[in-house]
Amino acid sequence: MKENGNRIDRRQFLRTIAAAGLGSVLASGEGIAAQSEPNAAGKGPEVKFAQVPKRKLGKTGVEVSCLSLGANRLDNEIVLKGAHRWGVTYWDTASYYLKGNSERTIGKYLANNAKARKEIFIVTKASGAKNIEDLESLLQGSLKRLNTEYIDLYQGMHSLGEHAKLTLSNDVKVWAQSAKERGLIRFFGFTTHKNIVQNLTTAARLDWIDIVMTAYNFRLMQDRKLQDAIEACHQAGIGIVAMKAVALTVKERKKIEKGEKKRETEKDRDIFRHFLERGFTEEQAKIKYVLEDERISSVCVGMNNVALLGVNAAAALDKTMLTRADREVFERYAQATRSSYCAGCAYICDSVLPDTPYVSDVMRYLMYYNSYGEEDRAKELFARIPSSARNKLLNVDYSLAEARCPQHLPIGQLVAEAVRKLS
Repeated sequence: MKENGNRIDRRQFLRTIAAAGLGSVLASGEGIAAQSEPNAAGKGPEVKFAQVPKRKLGKTGVEVSCLSLGANRLDNEIVLKGAHRWGVTYWDTASYYLKGNSERTIGKYLANNAKARKEIFIVTKASGAKNIEDLESLLQGSLKRLNTEYIDLYQGMHSLGEHAKLTLSNDVKVWAQSAKERGLIRFFGFTTHKNIVQNLTTAARLDWIDIVMTAYNFRLMQDRKLQDAIEACHQAGIGIVAMKAVALTVKERKKIEKGEKKRETEKDRDIFRHFLERGFTEEQAKIKYVLEDERISSVCVGMNNVALLGVNAAAALDKTMLTRADREVFERYAQATRSSYCAGCAYICDSVLPDTPYVSDVMRYLMYYNSYGEEDRAKELFARIPSSARNKLLNVDYSLAEARCPQHLPIGQLVAEAVRKLS
């Protein structure tokens, strides 16, 4: 590995650490791949792959892989084959990911691997559902694209509360029960990106939400109210799946690997160096940090290539525990960089900007554009905001919202940047 000032050959480092991570697990007797008896076809020894550990999924009675395959950008069956071999068998998709092609790719894999369906826990979402009729229609479309007779987990509210769509109403409860009785879904739940504490607290009081998928990472984990809401769901037996665990996103990672992006501040470089010395990538450490919360059943990470899958599988397989010093590094870094991350507490913005809804949504779409490299998706979502609301965004005084923002975000600047990039 070469280091030039503060620039590190990240591409080579990722390759090296991936090999070292997998190799160290192999050396311990629980390798990604190990040789067994020759197969019946006489083509040499059969390769057996280490299996990512499983965890109980709330009170469902099901165990799922502690690492989940996020398929939001996935259209490659090779990744699915690798995930299946390594026991990453919780596959998360949605009706609108890649305009349905994510579901279709999974459907092709299931069609080509007849025995796989019982081993794969399929999760999809009712993206954009506004009523019960939408839930039914979107479910039927997903079943067809996924080439399956049932969905293991149907997340009926994809981003609960966004744009005042479906809520946790009795009508939704009745529909979910009907879908279960018809054998179309096994479990029902929702995802939440904003007002997370309120949504999780509400879910914990209900008896018909099986699983929730929530943003949860080293930054959000410092929030005491969120910890209380997670505990309430855990005590209620609701399965909890974490997303947004790796704050360094796909676009940023690619820039670093290509040498096009430096660690911007000394704090960025400090956390990178710390975990480099510990033998992890920063991203692996972030996954491990979330997984050390035993209330979390699985961590869902977007993985659209085999190399990334291997690095993340190594993190899930590795039994090395983070130290107190490691956790303190995360705590300090979260505090130092809080002004660069929207925590999704939309109720604060909404309370002081009652005539300007969608502010937290706008900042999240900007994150998709800047960090995830999903420019088209960000623009599409931004365009769904009513024009009357979009037209107001640049004519608002955001100073009160900025004063009350727990993250101290420059909300006005971020909204202006979003309008410029997403319009």
